[in-house]
Amino acid sequence: MAREYARTDRVGQQIQKEIATILMREIKDPRLSMTTVSAVEVTRDLAYAKIFVTFFNDDAEEIKASLDVLAEAEGYIRSLLGKRLRARIMPHLRFVYDSSMSEGVRMSALVAQAVASDKHADEAENISDNDEDNDSGIESSGSEQDK
Repeated sequence: MAREYARTDRVGQQIQKEIATILMREIKDPRLSMTTVSAVEVTRDLAYAKIFVTFFNDDAEEIKASLDVLAEAEGYIRSLLGKRLRARIMPHLRFVYDSSMSEGVRMSALVAQAVASDKHADEAENISDNDEDNDSGIESSGSEQDK
Protein backbone atom coordinates (compact mmCIF):
# COMPACT_ATOMS: atom_id res chain seq x y z
CA MET A 1 0.00 0.00 0.00
CA ALA A 2 1.43 3.38 -1.05
CA ARG A 3 2.19 5.86 1.69
CA GLU A 4 0.56 9.24 1.40
CA TYR A 5 3.64 11.10 2.56
CA ALA A 6 6.84 9.55 1.26
CA ARG A 7 10.21 9.91 2.93
CA THR A 8 11.62 11.68 -0.12
CA ASP A 9 8.88 14.33 0.19
CA ARG A 10 9.74 14.93 3.85
CA VAL A 11 13.46 15.13 3.10
CA GLY A 12 12.74 17.45 0.15
CA GLN A 13 10.71 19.81 2.31
CA GLN A 14 13.43 19.91 4.96
CA ILE A 15 16.10 20.55 2.33
CA GLN A 16 13.97 23.33 0.84
CA LYS A 17 13.58 25.01 4.22
CA GLU A 18 17.27 24.74 5.10
CA ILE A 19 18.55 25.89 1.69
CA ALA A 20 16.23 28.89 1.78
CA THR A 21 17.68 29.81 5.16
CA ILE A 22 21.25 29.25 3.94
CA LEU A 23 20.71 31.43 0.87
CA MET A 24 19.17 34.16 2.98
CA ARG A 25 21.70 34.20 5.83
CA GLU A 26 24.94 32.55 4.77
CA ILE A 27 25.51 33.34 1.08
CA LYS A 28 26.64 36.96 0.78
CA ASP A 29 26.87 37.22 -3.01
CA PRO A 30 24.99 40.32 -4.27
CA ARG A 31 24.07 38.49 -7.49
CA LEU A 32 21.76 36.27 -5.44
CA SER A 33 19.52 38.99 -4.07
CA MET A 34 15.90 37.95 -3.59
CA THR A 35 16.38 34.26 -4.37
CA THR A 36 13.48 31.98 -3.50
CA VAL A 37 13.53 28.19 -3.29
CA SER A 38 10.19 27.19 -4.79
CA ALA A 39 10.51 23.38 -4.74
CA VAL A 40 12.90 20.49 -4.23
CA GLU A 41 12.76 17.10 -5.93
CA VAL A 42 14.81 14.35 -4.32
CA THR A 43 15.58 11.02 -5.99
CA ARG A 44 14.37 7.87 -4.25
CA ASP A 45 17.89 6.92 -3.16
CA LEU A 46 18.47 10.47 -1.81
CA ALA A 47 21.61 10.80 -3.93
CA TYR A 48 20.49 13.83 -5.95
CA ALA A 49 18.29 16.83 -5.26
CA LYS A 50 16.98 19.21 -7.89
CA ILE A 51 16.38 22.62 -6.32
CA PHE A 52 14.00 24.93 -8.18
CA VAL A 53 14.77 28.60 -7.59
CA THR A 54 13.19 31.86 -8.66
CA PHE A 55 14.76 35.29 -8.76
CA PHE A 56 13.38 38.79 -8.37
CA ASN A 57 14.62 39.83 -11.81
CA ASP A 58 13.50 38.33 -15.11
CA ASP A 59 16.56 39.19 -17.21
CA ALA A 60 17.89 36.00 -18.84
CA GLU A 61 21.54 37.00 -18.44
CA GLU A 62 21.13 37.78 -14.73
CA ILE A 63 19.28 34.50 -14.19
CA LYS A 64 22.08 32.58 -15.90
CA ALA A 65 24.69 34.43 -13.80
CA SER A 66 22.76 33.66 -10.60
CA LEU A 67 22.49 29.98 -11.54
CA ASP A 68 26.24 29.92 -12.21
CA VAL A 69 26.87 31.41 -8.75
CA LEU A 70 24.65 28.75 -7.18
CA ALA A 71 26.41 26.00 -9.12
CA GLU A 72 29.80 27.28 -7.91
CA ALA A 73 28.54 27.46 -4.30
CA GLU A 74 26.97 23.98 -4.45
CA GLY A 75 29.75 22.38 -2.40
CA TYR A 76 29.61 25.06 0.28
CA ILE A 77 25.80 24.92 0.45
CA ARG A 78 25.94 21.14 0.58
CA SER A 79 28.43 21.22 3.49
CA LEU A 80 26.27 23.70 5.42
CA LEU A 81 23.24 21.55 4.68
CA GLY A 82 25.09 18.48 5.95
CA LYS A 83 25.75 20.21 9.26
CA ARG A 84 22.10 21.16 9.65
CA LEU A 85 20.55 17.86 8.59
CA ARG A 86 21.58 14.71 10.32
CA ALA A 87 21.47 12.39 7.36
CA ARG A 88 23.79 9.61 6.36
CA ILE A 89 23.65 10.58 2.72
CA MET A 90 23.75 14.21 1.64
CA PRO A 91 22.38 14.59 -1.89
CA HIS A 92 24.27 16.32 -4.66
CA LEU A 93 22.50 19.60 -5.39
CA ARG A 94 21.49 20.83 -8.81
CA PHE A 95 19.94 24.28 -9.08
CA VAL A 96 17.32 24.84 -11.78
CA TYR A 97 15.46 28.04 -12.64
CA ASP A 98 11.73 27.70 -11.98
CA SER A 99 9.95 29.69 -14.68
CA SER A 100 6.46 28.86 -13.41
CA MET A 101 6.26 32.10 -11.42
CA SER A 102 7.15 34.29 -14.39
CA GLU A 103 4.83 32.24 -16.62
CA GLY A 104 2.03 32.71 -14.09
CA VAL A 105 2.58 36.46 -14.04
CA ARG A 106 2.66 36.53 -17.85
CA MET A 107 -0.55 34.51 -18.10
CA SER A 108 -2.24 36.70 -15.51
CA ALA A 109 -1.27 39.80 -17.48
CA LEU A 110 -2.66 38.25 -20.67
CA VAL A 111 -5.95 37.44 -18.95
CA ALA A 112 -6.17 40.97 -17.53
CA GLN A 113 -5.44 42.40 -20.98
CA ALA A 114 -8.15 40.22 -22.57
CA VAL A 115 -10.70 41.21 -19.92
CA ALA A 116 -9.85 44.90 -20.38
CA SER A 117 -10.20 44.68 -24.17
CA ASP A 118 -13.53 42.84 -23.83
CA LYS A 119 -14.77 45.49 -21.41
CA HIS A 120 -13.65 48.24 -23.77
CA ALA A 121 -15.38 46.50 -26.71
CA ASP A 122 -18.59 46.08 -24.69
CA GLU A 123 -18.55 49.75 -23.69
CA ALA A 124 -18.02 50.81 -27.31
CA GLU A 125 -20.85 48.52 -28.41
CA ASN A 126 -23.19 49.91 -25.73
CA ILE A 127 -22.36 53.48 -26.77
CA SER A 128 -23.06 52.70 -30.44
CA ASP A 129 -26.33 50.93 -29.50
CA ASN A 130 -27.43 53.95 -27.47
CA ASP A 131 -26.59 56.27 -30.38
CA GLU A 132 -28.65 54.13 -32.77
CA ASP A 133 -31.58 54.12 -30.31
CA ASN A 134 -31.39 57.89 -29.96
CA ASP A 135 -31.21 58.40 -33.74
CA SER A 136 -34.24 56.20 -34.39
CA GLY A 137 -36.13 57.89 -31.57
CA ILE A 138 -35.55 61.32 -33.10
CA GLU A 139 -36.72 60.19 -36.51
CA SER A 140 -39.90 58.61 -35.18
CA SER A 141 -40.77 61.62 -33.05
CA GLY A 142 -40.16 63.91 -36.01
CA SER A 143 -42.45 61.84 -38.19
CA GLU A 144 -45.17 61.86 -35.56
CA GLN A 145 -45.16 65.66 -35.53
CA ASP A 146 -45.66 65.74 -39.30
CA LYS A 147 -48.86 63.71 -38.99
